Amino acid sequence: MSKIKIRCFGPVKEGFSEKNGWLDIRKVTVFVGNQGSGKSTVAKLVSAFTWMEKALFRGDYDKEWFEKKNRFKNQFLPYHRLENYLQPDTGIEYQGDVYSIKYRDGAMSISETGGTYPLPQIMYVPAERNFLTYIKGAKELKLSSEALQEFNTEYIHAKNDLKATARLPIGNTDVEYSKQHDNLYLKGDGYKIELTEASSGFQSFVPQYLVSKYLADSVKTHSDNKEAMSAEERSRFKEDAKKIWDNPSLTDEQKRLALSALSSKFNKTAFVNIVEEPEQNLFPSSQWMMLQSLLEFNNGTPGNKLVITTHSPYLISYLTLLVKAGQLAPIVTATQEKELGKIISLKSIVNPADLSVYELDEITGSIHALETLNELPSDENALNKELEESNELFAKLLEIQKKPAV
Repeated sequence: MSKIKIRCFGPVKEGFSEKNGWLDIRKVTVFVGNQGSGKSTVAKLVSAFTWMEKALFRGDYDKEWFEKKNRFKNQFLPYHRLENYLQPDTGIEYQGDVYSIKYRDGAMSISETGGTYPLPQIMYVPAERNFLTYIKGAKELKLSSEALQEFNTEYIHAKNDLKATARLPIGNTDVEYSKQHDNLYLKGDGYKIELTEASSGFQSFVPQYLVSKYLADSVKTHSDNKEAMSAEERSRFKEDAKKIWDNPSLTDEQKRLALSALSSKFNKTAFVNIVEEPEQNLFPSSQWMMLQSLLEFNNGTPGNKLVITTHSPYLISYLTLLVKAGQLAPIVTATQEKELGKIISLKSIVNPADLSVYELDEITGSIHALETLNELPSDENALNKELEESNELFAKLLEIQKKPAV
């Protein structure tokens, strides 16, 4: 299990006050909070440091390359547009499976810790993903973040990987890709439309779903082969990657595609899926089906991790159901298991020990862990409190209504 400690970075000021400041990045990790509280900031830092550990292990760059002055600020933070979040007293520590990485006093230091390491496929799914349904080429992404460009690269791969019509988990709808027209189509009972003509919920969900499924399936295939990258392969990869980076005739997008093609040759045994607001523009029942699909992908391989940021109170409630199912699954009878399977997808259950939920406060810049009751996420969370506040406001309106007119 990896963990991260953050202090004085962007909206995160005080950081996490428990467990000496360490946030545990478990198999399922959720960040909730108001706009500007730092949910995406933390998720992006998890993405950046997870990628750095992977690059160190694989040998893309050596330790001294990462530790060079301003490398972190000028080369890694711009990927997620976080370079202006640094402060004079910023402190970030990341403890991974095989490397410990620290950023303090403007300098990066790295030490190797040893241990086993599942080579991960890392994907950051940005909130602005629905923009991709309207574009046809990489040139239109020049003004966007590198994270969105990277996601688009995998989106192209996922579309091309569609062999036939695929059923989506929401809306009794199928998705179909035409390579000839480079168009995705949604098909339902008596209709077939382009994705660009569909609702905003589908435009947000389809790219997220296709990329997550494509990468999860790819990693599962590699993991089942049980062939980790050898020392010889790591050395060869480092040489080939350097040639790509040093090639002045390649554009940044061409380098990204070339590195993606190169890395696809090596077996990845884990999928780290970091998704911003997976519930975006979805009705609650669709959020439920969406969440189960993400968790099914996450449960497909032991080393997989799912990190999400959310504003949805429904997702926390649904996670409670899935944790409860995780408690019941090992002890129910075969008959009860069938009944359980009628309520939820058994492939999406969550082990209580595999879940972390953190709440971020935009006023104090602090982070705290959501309390649990019998290992279940507490109803006393910020999202539910907002619902309670609306009920109280409505009660006050009723009181005004009951008062006699003067």
